[in-house]
Amino acid sequence: MTKLRSYIAAVVLPLVLAAGACGTSQASQEDRIDPQAAISVNNAEPTAPLIPSSTNDTAGWKVVTQLFDGLVTFDAKGGMTMLQADSITPNEDASRYTIVLKPGLTFSDGEKITAKTYADSWSFAANAANGQLGASAFSTIAGYEQVQDEHGDPKAPLSGLRVVDDLTLEVTMDKPDSSFPYKVGDVAFLPLPASAYKDIKAFGKKPIGNGPYRFKSWVPNQGIKLEKDPAYKGPRKARNGSLEFRDYQSLDAAYADIQAGHLDVLDTVPVSRLKTFHTDSGLQPLIKPGPAFRSLTIPQGLQHFQGQEGALRRAALSYALDRAKIADKVFAGSVTPATDFLAPTIGGHASDIKGREVLNHDPDQARKLWKQADAISPWEGTLRIAYSADGADKDWVDAVLHEYAQVLGIKTAPNIFPTGKEFNTAVHNRQVNSIFNSGITSDYPHPEGYLVQGYASSQADGKGLNNGDYKSAEYDAILSRAASKTDQDEAMQDYRQAEAVLFKDLPVLPLWYRKVSAVAGKQVRQAPFGYMGLPIYNQVTK
Repeated sequence: MTKLRSYIAAVVLPLVLAAGACGTSQASQEDRIDPQAAISVNNAEPTAPLIPSSTNDTAGWKVVTQLFDGLVTFDAKGGMTMLQADSITPNEDASRYTIVLKPGLTFSDGEKITAKTYADSWSFAANAANGQLGASAFSTIAGYEQVQDEHGDPKAPLSGLRVVDDLTLEVTMDKPDSSFPYKVGDVAFLPLPASAYKDIKAFGKKPIGNGPYRFKSWVPNQGIKLEKDPAYKGPRKARNGSLEFRDYQSLDAAYADIQAGHLDVLDTVPVSRLKTFHTDSGLQPLIKPGPAFRSLTIPQGLQHFQGQEGALRRAALSYALDRAKIADKVFAGSVTPATDFLAPTIGGHASDIKGREVLNHDPDQARKLWKQADAISPWEGTLRIAYSADGADKDWVDAVLHEYAQVLGIKTAPNIFPTGKEFNTAVHNRQVNSIFNSGITSDYPHPEGYLVQGYASSQADGKGLNNGDYKSAEYDAILSRAASKTDQDEAMQDYRQAEAVLFKDLPVLPLWYRKVSAVAGKQVRQAPFGYMGLPIYNQVTK
């Protein structure tokens, strides 16, 4: 987004493969690319229907972002590019924005996309009566609080949206929000056709979008197929013929498939292969920094983790962890120990935030703090960490639990959910009565995507990504101050202060930043990876 040029771009480089490229020219490689190739990639069963404003997991994000175009997109380095917007212009204090659309926009079924399309989509998404998981993304737009009645009128609009003409949408903020031009890159801000509102559940099973691909089929727990939309006129034109997102119960099974030539791209290497995948002669390795921040969420209402006792135990658990050891022994260097609550690819990321010493490995300090907590209320029971069995988390969770048992002398055990869908559903419904695996990979490269979306009070209670329901008036006030500043340097100072509050309260325990560790089959010629640390699917070729 060109209107706020001072923002720092993320630094993630595209990963380009060219199988058998030695001694051949780029032109000859292009000639050998099959524009009708079917590309297969790994996935899991999406938690929710394929509705942009209800997509809150990576599995759904992979699919939805290929079916829909939004106002903006981000390149591999995190730079902003206008997609459907011609311009996004703020006033002096970022309390009002004027969005001008490009002309001639349509959905794949021919329906025109206008300013009203976006106004209707955002109002639907924000309205609590419609039960959209991404509703809180609209919380800074005027009128948001007035549509938060779950039993209210589902057609009630956001009062801060004014359609000026077919191509112009004026957005009035409830409070200044200098991150808004970045925020509209979030999946929740993607547009919906008018037909979606007639039966939103049916639409989620067979969506009509405006992106480079059209929906073809979805077999639950098996996969989703998309086909190139020949009528697509946007800048993200597909260089292949179709995409098949295949569901796997384990990454090891997906790795075996890609070794056998039955899968084209695997975006996450299983932990069991991290030490060897880069030397596997049958595959093409991809290793780069990424925007994924990983953590352990400690719910605010969890027994023994409230008040002063909770503050002591949270800090003790953080000091007890040897993040560098786990990064080396379990992840073979494919993760970097965390130094803050952002990620290395995000503007504002730092390693000298006040209070960050709690990330140091200090067993003596951990035992001291745990003992102080016991003096308030003696520890009882078993410390558990929840995760899903179909991910790549078992080995590191076991390592963390082992360290807690050894350092603190307590009983520990995993809390395992069979699938990511079941785990995510339980997290959303507040049915995980333990510490749980968590993290953020923001759709947009701005501190707001992590610090507000993950920990602001407005994002708690099932309204956003604050799944531990952390609430702090002090923290919220600092974020509000940052949101009113369009000067990047001044805003960053506020974000640093906000992170200092997080280090004091520890709503989550920062763990590490995941690098992009992926593989492509030898049959793949190009597999560039973007800002999100996932393939740029429309550019994967064979």
